[in-house]
Amino acid sequence: MEKILFVDDDQNLLDSYCRSLRKNLVIDIALGGTTALELINKRGPYAVIVSDYAMPEMNGIQFLSQAKELSPDSVRIMLTGNADQQIAIDAVNEGNIFRFLNKPCGHELLLKVLLAGLQQYRLIIAERELLEKTLRGSIKVLSDILAIINPEAFGMASRIRRYVLEISKQLGIPDIWKIETAAMLSQIGCVVVAEDLIKKYASGVPLIAREQEIIDRHPALAAELLVSIPRMQDIAEIIEYQSKHYDGTGIPVDSRKGEDIPLGARLLKVAIDYDRLISSGKSEKNAVNILKDRRHLYDIKIIESLEKILGIESKFITKNVSVNELIEHMIVAENIYTRNNMLLIARGQEISRSIMERLRYYGNTGKIDQQVNVIIPTNR
Repeated sequence: MEKILFVDDDQNLLDSYCRSLRKNLVIDIALGGTTALELINKRGPYAVIVSDYAMPEMNGIQFLSQAKELSPDSVRIMLTGNADQQIAIDAVNEGNIFRFLNKPCGHELLLKVLLAGLQQYRLIIAERELLEKTLRGSIKVLSDILAIINPEAFGMASRIRRYVLEISKQLGIPDIWKIETAAMLSQIGCVVVAEDLIKKYASGVPLIAREQEIIDRHPALAAELLVSIPRMQDIAEIIEYQSKHYDGTGIPVDSRKGEDIPLGARLLKVAIDYDRLISSGKSEKNAVNILKDRRHLYDIKIIESLEKILGIESKFITKNVSVNELIEHMIVAENIYTRNNMLLIARGQEISRSIMERLRYYGNTGKIDQQVNVIIPTNR
């Protein structure tokens, strides 16, 4: 059940809120802003936070501004005995206050405002959940389209995603969903690139000028596609800058360099170039040494983290299974071709439900071998 937090420097007033409101609502109280911030960390999130303005340690505006950082979805209400208009303006601007009430506030009015605050909180949560579901659905659809249209590019994106996840853990990056999503969709611009060219590029084979131009365009194409999707703007920027060098050279041509390049893009740059070196036949150690020799192109911290996770594949074993034994999250160990020599699934792809059904259909109708090699964690 949603909880409401009252914050004031008057214990008697806090006790009175508890007595009058606990029959209808779940109430917590905090004596002062510092105690309230600790409570938000320990017992939050709170649906509604109600704060007095005049408190000794920090005033209500300062407290609610900090509370907003800790619990952005909480609905914030201010109670004060000071009717100063400037205080109200500052409260709305700095603390994003939902309601501003003057003391003394009658029980009926207070309860009415609290119930409105709870309703506002439910709307915020419902909208966020809908947006997240829509976003997850959009990402899955785009990934599935890439897997069907260009399996080689999707296989590359799947391998890059694993490298990026391991490096991010090594670096201690707290919230990596944007970086993981950017890795998954890093090759979505390749839907307009011929599969043979992607295979050539992914294998580390030198490209002629015209081929390189086509490859150079795909990150910008992907960014243009993604930037109009809600909450994908940062991800679009990461993908757009995946070919940008740490020294400022590369694509796109602009003044950004070093730490000004998005962290996710710097991760992608290392992961993509490492994957191309591995695909060209280089050993893990040799691939990292080559990256080190070109250190002006990369964030050296990321290369050092990559070096620490060498042997990532030792955490997995390769197993030969029938298409009917496939389960989600297995990884395809080698390219799977149809009897007509068409690439169906590229190595490195993580098996999703749609890929699993596709492989079963092709295997059970004799269009591919019934047995496939997959990679699974050693602890599974």
